[in-house]
Amino acid sequence: MTARHRQPYARSSAVRDVLTLMVLPVPLLAGLAGAFAGGGTRRWFGGRGESQRADAQAAKDAAAAAFYDLDTAQRDLRISIETISAVDNSPEARRAVSGFAALGQRIDEVSTEYITAVDAHDLDRDGLESSALSQARTELTRAKDNLVRVKSELDRFGQGLGPLLGKAETQLARLAPAVERARQALLSASNALDAVRESGLKADDLATRLAQLGPELTKLNQGAGQHGVQATLDRAEQVMRDAEAVRAEAARLPERASEIDRRLVSLRTRAQALTTRAGQVAPVLSELRRRFTAPCWQDLQHVPEQAAVSVRQAEEKLKEATRAREEQRWPDVTSLLTTVRSLLDNTDEAVSAAGARLDRLNAVAKDPQQEIDRTRFAIRDAQRLAMAGRNTPDPRHARPLDQAVERLDRAVAGLEGRHPDYWHFLTETGEVRKTATRVVEQIREARGAGH
Repeated sequence: MTARHRQPYARSSAVRDVLTLMVLPVPLLAGLAGAFAGGGTRRWFGGRGESQRADAQAAKDAAAAAFYDLDTAQRDLRISIETISAVDNSPEARRAVSGFAALGQRIDEVSTEYITAVDAHDLDRDGLESSALSQARTELTRAKDNLVRVKSELDRFGQGLGPLLGKAETQLARLAPAVERARQALLSASNALDAVRESGLKADDLATRLAQLGPELTKLNQGAGQHGVQATLDRAEQVMRDAEAVRAEAARLPERASEIDRRLVSLRTRAQALTTRAGQVAPVLSELRRRFTAPCWQDLQHVPEQAAVSVRQAEEKLKEATRAREEQRWPDVTSLLTTVRSLLDNTDEAVSAAGARLDRLNAVAKDPQQEIDRTRFAIRDAQRLAMAGRNTPDPRHARPLDQAVERLDRAVAGLEGRHPDYWHFLTETGEVRKTATRVVEQIREARGAGH
């Protein structure tokens, strides 16, 4: 109910009666209605006229009570709508807001009708005709009925807001604890950072991350009234997570420093060992060149030089990592140590490959039949699975297995002669076994799918 409909009538005695009712407690309405019915300075006349005036006054009192009830209900419901709109921006919530606005228009209409009826009939005036009193009672009764009807609509509308209001109130109840948790998380992070610094460790990156949360804390302190309830809840959760991450990293920093020191020592020792092992590759290559054909060792001839270069790079990165550790640039140390480890892993693999190659070539040169049998077993195993439960194999499985058999036969035939290419033989048998494994996987997948 808006002031727009009340202001023009504030000067009339009738509206003064209404406004008096609006500010008095409900228990006084009954007594006030009695005051309207009798007493005061009004002159009363006996007979039918007095009865009609009393009926009109009773209709006025009833309309005033209905007006007050509707106004109170609208004010209460407006608080609920404001609660919902502050928290919820869903389509359902927006419909509730627009529905309340539409009800407000109808409330304005019946309120205007009521105030007009009250202002049109001065029941205190002497000499009122019976027709005027009857008309006043009729109009005031109609106004009261319309007020009661709209009040019923408002009550039904309010009852339908239950789920939305409950959700909104739940979110509002979460707001203060969420903001407090964020503040406590920031305080814990700050305390953890102070403790780390007191131990002599730097934590500049963590301090920077904590400082970046300052503006977010300012927004939390400004409150949901400025930034919205949901946005404030989301901000509080994010601040709490970020602050907790800073606190946890600060708490782990002493152990992290110790772990970095251990890694520096370990990687330095590994680099020294690889330098020694890389020096042993040359004799291995010499034996490969002496005993086997070029295809068996050509891809390995640059291993000694590449290993030496990689180890030198790793040692340079270790020196950089050591300086970063002294300056307590923890992210830089971690990145550099990762690079060192990658360089040493690659070098280790290359150095190991030369010795492994010589071992495999020696074994197959001494007894190629073991490799042949191993490969034929893989093919036969795949063939048995392809025939299981069938009279003829699926061409999708039979074709690659037949090709694998032919490929193995060619590889075996290649061993004949004075200088067989044993590395080519090993490469071919390895590929044949991979083919058999793929066919087995395809068969099992197809059967697992029910085909």
